[in-house]
Amino acid sequence: MKYMLLITQGEWYANGSAEERDRAMADVVDWWGKQFASGKMVGGQQLESPDTATTVVIERGKHTVVDRPLMEAKEAIGGFGILDVANLDEALAIVKTMPQPDGKVEVRPILDRGR
Repeated sequence: MKYMLLITQGEWYANGSAEERDRAMADVVDWWGKQFASGKMVGGQQLESPDTATTVVIERGKHTVVDRPLMEAKEAIGGFGILDVANLDEALAIVKTMPQPDGKVEVRPILDRGR
């Protein structure tokens, strides 16, 4: 079963010193490499900062382009991953090994319509 991981950057990314960010980022990059090497991480990327986002708002069939992120929140999605594992328990066990100092990871099943 495939699960999408929506990963917030956390306070460490925004507020840490350059040295702290570099050290933490090296650990996170190493973790990603190990997950891809295991064959369980089958996709994912780090995202540019939220201030680079463009949002398309759809209201009653009309599309409006807005040069800002969709979410007006303190937390921002810093990246995403896609795991291909047996079940939610395995996905959660993998996410719990992520070395990032703080933040959140939303783990959501990917809808499979038999394609």
